[in-house]
Amino acid sequence: MINYKTNDNWLGDIRHLATSWTMVRISRAVIGIGVYALIVCVLIEQFEWGEYISMNTSVFSLLGVILSIFLVFRTNTAYDRWWEGRKQWGALVNHSRNLAIYANTMFPKKNERVRHFFAKHISNFCYALAEHLRDGTKLDKLIYLKDVERAEYEKKGHVPNHISMQIFDRIAQGHREGEINEGDYINIKAQHQALLDILGACERIKKTPIPFSYSVYLKIFISAYAVLLPFALINTFHYATIPLVMFIFFALLGVELLGEEIEDPFGLDCNDLPTGDIAHTIRNNVFEILEDRSSIGKSKERELYEKVF
Repeated sequence: MINYKTNDNWLGDIRHLATSWTMVRISRAVIGIGVYALIVCVLIEQFEWGEYISMNTSVFSLLGVILSIFLVFRTNTAYDRWWEGRKQWGALVNHSRNLAIYANTMFPKKNERVRHFFAKHISNFCYALAEHLRDGTKLDKLIYLKDVERAEYEKKGHVPNHISMQIFDRIAQGHREGEINEGDYINIKAQHQALLDILGACERIKKTPIPFSYSVYLKIFISAYAVLLPFALINTFHYATIPLVMFIFFALLGVELLGEEIEDPFGLDCNDLPTGDIAHTIRNNVFEILEDRSSIGKSKERELYEKVF
């Protein structure tokens, strides 16, 4: 995710567009439509076909309004998914801290092993979730993983779910053995359940994209609009039609492709959520709560968010 300060550097913010794979796609498409508009303009002007072309530009104005309504809906829907993902990861931060505080308070103070267990597994749940929402959990991202645990995780198709089971299994064991009482068990159980609720909500966002037919319809609409636009503008603007068509297509296609980019907020596009960095923040927080190791992991570099070509 690109981090910037609002109203700090106008030109600097614009420069960041060059780092976006989406902007590369937009630029290529705009150049393509510019070449197409150039060919249309040259043919019409050279062969004087303009007198045979009579297209009312008001029709394109009306179509532009209709297209804008579709694009507004598209953008709002995509941003709602992005913002919902951010809220879920914000809730994950809160519930992870709460779970760590409950574990630190409820279990016997002398039991350092159980504190390390919860710090390790809460952190690994967050790391595993971040990778699970991309291309699957990478075990190298997990911390303090023993060979036995690695072999066990390699057999699992849903690593975050398995880690959450291990956390609850230790909570239930503490309840059975009298380490925590009934009231504490009920309270900490609710915090654990919240982790699974967040996991399910993120999977819902990941696995439910915008309906395919709607997305295709919008692409066809934009393409047809751009293809016909030079014929509507040529008699009025002549060769100035070329930059006008490119600019209008840039605006329309840009909104559509930016919507596509942010509708799946858990990847490594430059505008996706920094889930890896959030998971690392949770790791620092829970180890500080449970083991008083506030400096752990602070030297880790920020995760690089970019689209791989």
